[in-house]
Amino acid sequence: MTSHVQVKLLAASLLLAFSASAAASEFSTSAPPTLASNYDVSPLQNDQTYSGFIVTYKKGSTEHSNAGAAVQNVGVAVSRARLAIAGGMASLNAASGKAIGVHYGRKLAAGADLVRTARPLSAVEASTLIKQIAADPAVAFVEPEYMLQAVDVVAPAAAATFTTPDDTYYARYQWDYLAAAGANFFDSSLNANVANWGGANIQNAWSLADGSGVVIASLDTGVTQHPDLNLGLADAGYDFISTAAVSGRATDGRVSGGWDTGDWTTAGQCSSTSTAKNSSWHGTHVFGTAGGEITNNTTGMAGTAFNAQVVPVRVLGHCGGSNADIADAITWASGGTVAGVPANAHPAKIISMSLGGSGACASTSVLGTAITGAIGRGAAVIVAAGNSNANVSNFSPASCSGVVAVAATGITSRRAYYSNYGKGITLAAPGGGVYQNDGSSGTQTNSGFIWSTINAGTTTPTTATYGGMAGTSQATPHVAGVVALMQSYRLALGKALLTSAQVTSVLKSTAAAPHVAAGTTKPIGAGILDAYKAVQTAGTQP
Repeated sequence: MTSHVQVKLLAASLLLAFSASAAASEFSTSAPPTLASNYDVSPLQNDQTYSGFIVTYKKGSTEHSNAGAAVQNVGVAVSRARLAIAGGMASLNAASGKAIGVHYGRKLAAGADLVRTARPLSAVEASTLIKQIAADPAVAFVEPEYMLQAVDVVAPAAAATFTTPDDTYYARYQWDYLAAAGANFFDSSLNANVANWGGANIQNAWSLADGSGVVIASLDTGVTQHPDLNLGLADAGYDFISTAAVSGRATDGRVSGGWDTGDWTTAGQCSSTSTAKNSSWHGTHVFGTAGGEITNNTTGMAGTAFNAQVVPVRVLGHCGGSNADIADAITWASGGTVAGVPANAHPAKIISMSLGGSGACASTSVLGTAITGAIGRGAAVIVAAGNSNANVSNFSPASCSGVVAVAATGITSRRAYYSNYGKGITLAAPGGGVYQNDGSSGTQTNSGFIWSTINAGTTTPTTATYGGMAGTSQATPHVAGVVALMQSYRLALGKALLTSAQVTSVLKSTAAAPHVAAGTTKPIGAGILDAYKAVQTAGTQP
């Protein structure tokens, strides 16, 4: 289905990549797994293969400080698992045959070792190997290296202190920045007014703060050139994707700069059942919403913390992004040290991650450890809850300890049909309901999406434009931007920055109750983000 709007750079169409059923199947929706004390196999998926294993050795053990010993340890586990070179299910039962080779990957910033097998393993083989590695007394924790994905329901849809910004398309598209007071918002796709009960009250918060003095790190696909974006720190960002197949570069290795060169895929590239897809420009979209979009410049649209600095960190490429790479990026973004990567000259106090994957987050996992470290360095970590209409407890990093886990709501204030839910949700924010009246199907509307900067290229970047997306991915940068407004207001008042725990407390205490009853079977946290109240309350804290 296609609808067209012709406006300046916006010439385009609502090209929706996923249906409701596809969105629900993006991640596993099984019940939360019970994690073993020193290993996690919950991220393993039957249609994927695994060649990387992340092993955290106990401090004081030989393996902890000796890469050769770590490789030898995993090699012994391979032999015990009877994993032969040939592969296949038969290898699990092979009584003889040459075992597959093992080589060292790298030491992760969180202290774990990434070790790789010479051939990819099936989910069953990977599970067997992980349990064999964990049987060694020197092992504190072991998990697979696996791919996380951007959490969107739809692909980009090109289209169409001051009181109201003068940005060209603000009034026509950005319902999410307004107060949730039931005022009419004109939806051009319906040619009718829609009562806005879902806005996050960001426009009113601009009377208090604009994000000045605060750095946000956006861990995503990177960012593209766009005349309506503040790209002052784009070159200061970093591309943490370490493998050529995912980065799209000719060789393995990381590079400086947070630029998005595209994440398109061909059929079968990511798994035996994966379909071809165009580049998403997902990172450019969330970058703009968090605060990268230049605001009150008579051009385009507005960003949340528009005078904050946003550092793009590329962690998602072709087929997604590795948990090992993302963990290192979290450490670096918050000012921690990552071997082989220059120090971050602009450490962030807010880390925004619109990404996720299946599996509960153990505190000793590589993501859990990296997030704990980032919080310890003073960063608030904001994470998308996921789009599987399932309990957030079975998704990572949304279930990691200490994060602000964000669910999605639409313009009516209802939980978006795709949004994850559960006791682990901190609060909700506008993510877009897609369909009229925030239903689970029906007529797709302009007010069903969050609008921001994107690119028109199908593979590599071409023309800068604007587009609508929906998902907990879109809800997350709203919260990240509001946290930047909160901290900016504190700086303007001459007060110390809030800790991560204080940020969470303020967000919860100021969240607005949904206009439409949320119900108790699928809770979405303390309520819906109210930016003005959050910023105002942040200023009153000691």
